[in-house]
Amino acid sequence: MKKKIGAVTEDEKEEILSLFERKNGLAELAKIVKDDDTLYEKMVKDMGATSTRFQQWWNNMAAKYQWESAEDGNWEIDFETNEVFLKYS
Repeated sequence: MKKKIGAVTEDEKEEILSLFERKNGLAELAKIVKDDDTLYEKMVKDMGATSTRFQQWWNNMAAKYQWESAEDGNWEIDFETNEVFLKYS
């Protein structure tokens, strides 16, 4: 199921969009640099920091807007409308 639980501002959306794109880019980069130990280690470190910032954004917004949550669920954002949804089974 998917339930609309809120929305974020344009600035807030831009912040999570940037982190989302960075996470995806780093995941793609990992496939390319896996044979270069130095670059791979840098990429892994950056991926860890980006993932932490990504999760922190969700935690901060959930606290700010008092979003509903579910044990088996996760939040997602529609980047076109800024709406936030709770997906759960």
